[in-house]
Amino acid sequence: MKMRKKFAILGAFVALLLPAAVLAGEVKGTVEVHGIRSAEHIVVYVDAIAGKTFEAPAQHPVINQIRMTFQPHVTAVLKGTTVEFLNSDPVGHNVYWPSVGGNKKLTHNLGTWPKGDKKPFQFNDLGAAPLLCNVHPEMSGYVVVVPTPYFAVTDKEGNFTLKDVPPGHYTLKAWSEDGKPASQDIDVTAGTVTVKLSVSK
Repeated sequence: MKMRKKFAILGAFVALLLPAAVLAGEVKGTVEVHGIRSAEHIVVYVDAIAGKTFEAPAQHPVINQIRMTFQPHVTAVLKGTTVEFLNSDPVGHNVYWPSVGGNKKLTHNLGTWPKGDKKPFQFNDLGAAPLLCNVHPEMSGYVVVVPTPYFAVTDKEGNFTLKDVPPGHYTLKAWSEDGKPASQDIDVTAGTVTVKLSVSK
């Protein structure tokens, strides 16, 4: 009995020493779409976790303006992340967004700048910012600001993987350009969880 107790204490001690990444799980899945154009460019993320805040990454994602398009078309970032907007076209480009998460008070215009220049902006408000260019109205893109670092953007088949998610019960959410927001409760363990989300018009 004493030996069993010693092993239990030792096991608990080892568990405390293990890094969070070892205990973390992986969420893999597919987004099925109904009535919208594509399963690509859908943002899937773990919603806010009570009592948890996350430090924004030191590395700044870059959104390029090249061949008259925003690349990537959809960029997901953790709240507080600074995004760098690069112009790689031989013409001047402008970047502005009329709202963030539908809030028109959060409109912002970065101005217009020439090829090779880059402008940063820190996104501190949750929601989707629709990117536009007032020089070229055919251009469009999105920055989607999410509350946790557990997010991904789907590929052409609607597949996604969220890595290093700590074990727990969460709400998984999906945002898409054309469809309604979707959500699903999930339980993450120290293995791989497979889920299916459905997004419709």
